[in-house]
Amino acid sequence: MIIYVMGFILFGLGIYCVMVKRNLIKIVIGFAIMEYAVNLLFAIVGYRKGGLAPIITARGKAYFVDPLPQALVLTAIVIALATTALLLAVCVRLYEKYHTFDIREIRRLKG
Repeated sequence: MIIYVMGFILFGLGIYCVMVKRNLIKIVIGFAIMEYAVNLLFAIVGYRKGGLAPIITARGKAYFVDPLPQALVLTAIVIALATTALLLAVCVRLYEKYHTFDIREIRRLKG
């Protein structure tokens, strides 16, 4: 149960970074933390104590770990990498144009 709470705390930390911080790089890091928290929670949902890997063949009744959340997490990791790379590319372009990562300053210079 504690690991679920820790996953939600990690997600809350990511939301805090996105909502409160004014530096674009810190906002991107907040998005990454949220993505990692969701991946962690997906992996936790599929875990079963004492379960075997789904690729092991066992005679009789076997208790397996659910492979679907693991596959979803692998897909989500690739998507998170692409999203983070895109966000960082946007940050670099904004820095080249405005010479700052502060979103308040970027809003003031808009136009």
